[in-house]
Amino acid sequence: MTSILPLILFVVISTVTPGGATTLATASGANFGFSRSIPLILGISIGLASLAAIAGLGLGGLLLEFPSLQMGVKALGSAYLLWLASRIAHSGSPNAGKGLAQPITLVKGCLLLWLNPKSWAVTVGAAASFALLASTPNRLAILLGTMFGVAACMSLALWCSLGVLLSQLLRTPGHWRTINLAMGALLTASIIQTWR
Repeated sequence: MTSILPLILFVVISTVTPGGATTLATASGANFGFSRSIPLILGISIGLASLAAIAGLGLGGLLLEFPSLQMGVKALGSAYLLWLASRIAHSGSPNAGKGLAQPITLVKGCLLLWLNPKSWAVTVGAAASFALLASTPNRLAILLGTMFGVAACMSLALWCSLGVLLSQLLRTPGHWRTINLAMGALLTASIIQTWR
């Protein structure tokens, strides 16, 4: 059996680096606190784990085989992320009652990952690159799903905690406007990367 260390490194780097999910976790932590952000963290983690498992089973190859399906996922995902970015950018302080009035739910967090082309690319790439770590597609699906799910949970908890720390520095409505505009801009920038 080949060493699992390269897979661990790949999974950790791909889940901890800034992107759409980490930006949402940070914004949610800043606006709603850690405990109210747990459904988002779990939804994104479950979504990524299930994508990795599907890629391990070989079904992720459908996106590579059918460019029109890939374009549809990319367009839907980009539209959803742009809508979220707009909501974040136009929200005020958590007590202002505008913008993100409620944290993102578990289901919407999961949907976010299912519509994120970057997530598909990362999980399909992992399945192709590390297929030799498992003797069957089912075992590869379990390995990838577990690793991506756990790593995403840990990474998003870290980013959410950063958001909670940021919220303690934000004292005025102007501070909140600035951070929410920055979070919205970062989320929008993460969309641009998927269209390259």
